[in-house]
Amino acid sequence: MKSRNQSEAGMFILLGFPSSRQFQLLFFGIFFAVYILTIAANMLIVGIVTLDCTLKKIPMYIFLSHFSFLEIWYITSTVPKMLVDIMTDNNTISYNGCLTQVYFFYALGFTELFFLSVMAYDRYLAICHPLRYNTLTTPNLCQQMALWSWICGFLSSLLLVIPSSKLLFCGPRIINHFFCDSIPLLNISCNQTLPTDVIYYAFAWIIILYSLLLTSMSYVQIMRAVYCLPSQLGRSKAFSTCVSHLTVVLTFYGTIIFMYIRSSTKVDKVVSIFYAVVIPLINPLVYTLRNRDFHAALKKNLSISIIFCN
Repeated sequence: MKSRNQSEAGMFILLGFPSSRQFQLLFFGIFFAVYILTIAANMLIVGIVTLDCTLKKIPMYIFLSHFSFLEIWYITSTVPKMLVDIMTDNNTISYNGCLTQVYFFYALGFTELFFLSVMAYDRYLAICHPLRYNTLTTPNLCQQMALWSWICGFLSSLLLVIPSSKLLFCGPRIINHFFCDSIPLLNISCNQTLPTDVIYYAFAWIIILYSLLLTSMSYVQIMRAVYCLPSQLGRSKAFSTCVSHLTVVLTFYGTIIFMYIRSSTKVDKVVSIFYAVVIPLINPLVYTLRNRDFHAALKKNLSISIIFCN
């Protein structure tokens, strides 16, 4: 009995979305469909860019393939556990499992922020330095920039996980969320202090605002260059190359800033669903719906596959 109590004391309970069994099954169906569609859409992008000899040498598509690969793991860090909890009614997660989920969720989220900054810089070079673009952004350099985005994201996450690992929990370990997040952990800890909160929010905001600053600087230069173009048609064509990326930037930064700029409220789980579940599905659609190069590569590779199958 003593060992059983100690085991239970090391577990957290994720409240998720308390409701009747019928609604639980509805939630499962919706989230499962979104998860499968997200995985399929992002894997399609990675596959097409990898298979197409032309796309995999273009900087924008090099970053896009990394970005899509990131989205696959980003949604996987939260949704599969949530689906298991819904179907089994076993909403527990171990202490180590909770910290692991916190680490990978933030590592992948921070990596996405760095990728958005790198992709904004790529658009800046394409529009502001078109004649030197091919020499400034070689495929090898793009791969190095993508690698550093991964490294910076995973190292930055340690700045949040280390303070979270120092928290103590005296009362019920009930997390009012569908996954382990740092803010809900802070809310239920018994050694929550002002310095702890300041350290957490300072680390988070430094990373968020630093990446936002880099992205904004690129777009300020892009706006200036586009404004100086002599014709309206030229301005429209130049800006159209940034629309997809700018849409993703505004959506992602908007939701995370709204989430972390204020105190915890009842809508936190709804906002979290948007940036942890919905955005990874929206992003591949935004980048590919109006992308003629991707459509052409998709048709070509499908045709080749059909020929080989026959």
